Amino acid sequence: AAVPTQVVPGADPSARQLCFAWGPAEVLVCETRFGRAGGSLSRSRSRSQCRSRSRALTGSVADTGEGAPGSSRVFVVRRDQDIYIQTLRKLFNESHGIFMGLQRSEEELPGKARKAQLVQVSKNYRSVIRACMEDMHQAAVSTRDPALQGQYSTQVSILSAMELIWNLCEILFVEAAAAGPLLLRLLDWVRLHVCDVDSMVREVLSSESPSKHKLFWNVVDVFVLQGRMDEARHLLSKEVTANPTSMNMYKILDDLMKKMPMPSLGNTQTLTELELKWQHWHEECQRFLQDGTFASNPHMESICKILVGDEDAILEKKELMTTWYHFLVTRLLYSHPTVKPMELRFYAQSSMDLFLGGESSPEPLDMILMAAFEFEMHQVIKECSIVLSNWWFVAHLTDLLDHCKLLQSHNLYFGSNMREFLLLEYASGLFSHHSLWQLGVDYFDHCPEFGRVYLELHIERIPLNTEQKALKVLRICEQRQMHEQVRSICKIMAMKALRNNRLGSALSWSIRAKDAAFATLISDRFLKDYCERGCFSDLDLIDNLGPSMLLSDRLTFLGKYREFHRLYGEKRFPEAARLLLTLMTAHIAPCSFWMTLLTDALPLLEQKEIIFSAEQTYELMRCLEDLTAGNADKQKFQEDDVETTKVEMLRLALARNLARVIVKEGTVEGS
Repeated sequence: AAVPTQVVPGADPSARQLCFAWGPAEVLVCETRFGRAGGSLSRSRSRSQCRSRSRALTGSVADTGEGAPGSSRVFVVRRDQDIYIQTLRKLFNESHGIFMGLQRSEEELPGKARKAQLVQVSKNYRSVIRACMEDMHQAAVSTRDPALQGQYSTQVSILSAMELIWNLCEILFVEAAAAGPLLLRLLDWVRLHVCDVDSMVREVLSSESPSKHKLFWNVVDVFVLQGRMDEARHLLSKEVTANPTSMNMYKILDDLMKKMPMPSLGNTQTLTELELKWQHWHEECQRFLQDGTFASNPHMESICKILVGDEDAILEKKELMTTWYHFLVTRLLYSHPTVKPMELRFYAQSSMDLFLGGESSPEPLDMILMAAFEFEMHQVIKECSIVLSNWWFVAHLTDLLDHCKLLQSHNLYFGSNMREFLLLEYASGLFSHHSLWQLGVDYFDHCPEFGRVYLELHIERIPLNTEQKALKVLRICEQRQMHEQVRSICKIMAMKALRNNRLGSALSWSIRAKDAAFATLISDRFLKDYCERGCFSDLDLIDNLGPSMLLSDRLTFLGKYREFHRLYGEKRFPEAARLLLTLMTAHIAPCSFWMTLLTDALPLLEQKEIIFSAEQTYELMRCLEDLTAGNADKQKFQEDDVETTKVEMLRLALARNLARVIVKEGTVEGS
């Protein structure tokens, strides 16, 4: 069928134009008039998205034929292209299990137990992201195709950013770390995500003289910037071994680093105690710095300046930190170790300003992290929805935050809440995939307001390519009492089977659909085939119709007529005769089939043993006369020699049977 297309508004009618047609999960785009469609189509909008917000779309070329004057190429633009990336299947499949576990979790657990449960769920999500990122990295390394390598590397960057954001949200929102432990969590966050120095450390330690290596002091500085004091002290000990003259300075610096007060995750010390210890230690560091203890060794002096929280000294290591949020955490570590969650916004904004210094503008990732530090959860979700290439991240993060009771008050203007809106969008994208749609069903199930409606609409669009897939869809509908969809699926499959002349399958589907009219049509096809071939197909199905045969009169007749043949085959002639007569006198047999039924009575009439009684024989005679009495039928029987012969044979057999019955009954009465 032709798809109506529209022209992009404002297009020059004299030049090439971009036409498009909307689909349920994609847009068809083509270039008209002269010339070839140039470039790759990378961004578009769909009508449903325009009502909510814009989304980045990735286009894939459907027809890559060479363009010629007057020709055009068609592009398929999908709104959730990531769903079709094979290496992301693990992300979708495994996170589905975590999501379902969270929905079934007990919300009535005590406060600490519930928080620990939610933190573990968050870590499980992050582990899936990391595993997927590692798989993608491995794929990028192993492929020889530069284009694929670029795609994989891009996905690695996106997944890395996703884990970075999720981990920060876990610390600030899910775990809601308090002052003290908050700094420890942020240090772990920086160490895990921001600066990977392992390769640099291996290179330095594997050299013949580590302290002489050009990267030695860089590694020491990074360890200090990340609060990894034990590792920094271990490296500094190698410097003393190589330069004994710096022994005194080393011992002082080592002692300062060793004594540095750090928050604890347990309740072993109060914040006040920590602040007092830290203040004393800080003053001691400043005293050594002012005394010029390290003046003869610029590297150690620089480290001591970092220990006292000198912002200029820390900023000199900008190249080692690489990001403003690394600078933020280092700055907090050495200036405000007992920072409270609500104070983060001030330090975050000033750290970003100091680090960027007006030389560059914040990237989208920077704005998302800044929104998190400002505890603007809705802004984090909004920015991630715009920047990231799929709905997976925002849907699962929002669901987790909703279970943390952090989004309860935020309803959207069109009636749903944010959690449900994002889950609906994510699940709708899954339904555009040939197999991931099964995951989408469970997401719709956990959207109490609109999930059922969305599921009904989307499940009708699933292409029923095979009977196995149809049965799977049908089972989903039956489990949810979606009766209208059950009937629709069964009718579609019944029609497909009928077109392929698979009558048994067609009848089975029509029975499941409880479609009496269609069951009647298929029953007529069975009877027609029987008349042409003299035998039934799909005997197992017909023999086991059971109560289903009551769906329509024609189906009832088909089942009973098959039963007549079974009784006849088992030589249960009296029962077969009674059933045959019932089929005719009950008027459930089609008139066109009466002659076949009467013909079936001939062998019974010719049996040595009398099968039909006088009364039954009279009924058969009446049926025969009714069949031949109509003007149209009478003319047919007169013109058709075969039919005329059948009628004469039936009349003769009926007369002979009646005579035999009368003689037998008279003999019985006389005796």
